[in-house]
Amino acid sequence: DLGTSEPRPRRVPPLLTDLYQFTMAYAYWRTGRHQEPAVFELFFRDNPFGGGFSLFAGLHDCLLFLRSFRLTDQDVEFLRSVLPPDTDPAFFQFLRGLDCSGVTLRSVPEGTVVFARVPLMEVSGPLAVVQLLETSLLCLVNYASLVCSNAARFRLAAGPKRKLLEMGLRRAQGPDGGLTASRYTYIGGFDFSSNVQAGFLFGIPVAGTMAHSYITSFTSLEEVWPQTLVAVNGEKDPVDIISLTKGWLSRVCELLGAEPGKISEGELASFLSYAIAYPQNFLPVIDSYSVACSGLLNFCAVALALCELGYRPVGVRLDSGDLCRQSVDVHRVFRLCSEHFSISAFDSLIIVGTNNITEQSMAELNKKENAIDVVGVGTHLVTCTQQPSLGCVYKLVEVRGKPKMKISEDPEKSTVPGRKAVYRLVDAEGHPFLDLVCLAAESPPEVGGSLNCYPLRCDDSCISVIPAHVACLRQDVFTRGQVRTARGCSKVEMSRPVAVS
Repeated sequence: DLGTSEPRPRRVPPLLTDLYQFTMAYAYWRTGRHQEPAVFELFFRDNPFGGGFSLFAGLHDCLLFLRSFRLTDQDVEFLRSVLPPDTDPAFFQFLRGLDCSGVTLRSVPEGTVVFARVPLMEVSGPLAVVQLLETSLLCLVNYASLVCSNAARFRLAAGPKRKLLEMGLRRAQGPDGGLTASRYTYIGGFDFSSNVQAGFLFGIPVAGTMAHSYITSFTSLEEVWPQTLVAVNGEKDPVDIISLTKGWLSRVCELLGAEPGKISEGELASFLSYAIAYPQNFLPVIDSYSVACSGLLNFCAVALALCELGYRPVGVRLDSGDLCRQSVDVHRVFRLCSEHFSISAFDSLIIVGTNNITEQSMAELNKKENAIDVVGVGTHLVTCTQQPSLGCVYKLVEVRGKPKMKISEDPEKSTVPGRKAVYRLVDAEGHPFLDLVCLAAESPPEVGGSLNCYPLRCDDSCISVIPAHVACLRQDVFTRGQVRTARGCSKVEMSRPVAVS
């Protein structure tokens, strides 16, 4: 809740910007133009990852930034030391009094499906102030939207049923990148994160059990302590779980025709030690040595012992090799144990797959036979390896009520002048089919009325549409220094390429 949350250290202070923002602000101030009303738009030029859409993210952080924007004495003194020495001293007094009380932000809601060239944010206010906001707002939106969009692509590739775990903190671009990734991949469709701090700050469900290092740290069963576990049924006498597990291991090996001599005792010791610590949360990684010859056998033995004592093990994690083939083999063994030992809990064991997962390999999972219930994704999710930046830009479109346009030597960088309105058109079945960009002074499209549109960045061809419903895509989310209630999108919905009237 932006309105009631306790104040925290500012994540993005005003100095987290480019120097030229302050030199331009000074030039505006010197010429007496710093208070002129101006309007900037934030948008991106191309849909990311070669796809057809993006998810807009970072709005919450932008609102926090605007609400707390104010330069301290220390900030101003530093600027005094880095700006040219002939800077008028009165300018620094002007900076000390700056805030965003005169700024208005209109934005699409957090998590909205958006498209290239559509103005996602409109920032209006005194020229010097809204100029100073440029770099910070771009920094907050660019990566958040990119990684959120990347997460959505992973979700689409995985399908609606398979659970997704974000686990990229160790590979992220620094602590802030890791937190941003965890937060916005959750918005983009992931179910859990391994990032504990993200869970603490943002209420994201966290998940995780053990690494290979935990397993390889054990050598023998003598390292297991305590060696007993109390049954769920309330019997006071603890059970020797090591002996119980050894008995189950012999039965599992006999059922599967496995060779006991190939089983790692250290791995078994690690599984037992963890199961004793967390008997209701037993989900080990089983490929530290060999899945078929050791890990799977040890898991089944410990899991069967837990079931006998009334606990419900969770499942296993696979982290190397052919995940699809191994998952099928593991699931087959689970089914055999369930049928042979009459242990129904083995029917609900889950299989987690983690192994340098990409969007492509995620999509291939659906093409191959597999029994993977949860996929953990790290590097290729949080680093957005297919595209390093979304490329959002922040362009001036109006000053003192007059439209402003950048023409540029590169037509791709030309801007559309003037303040705009953005509408999402919906058909009779309730499906969005087109986003309409028009000048703010134009009349909004009417429900049931015929509308002639010209697709952006195309030829002069005109298309005619009749919307059954019209929604104003942007909302006032920050006015007069105060955050207004921002309604987020409840589900991802697509529309056709953007058009301009």
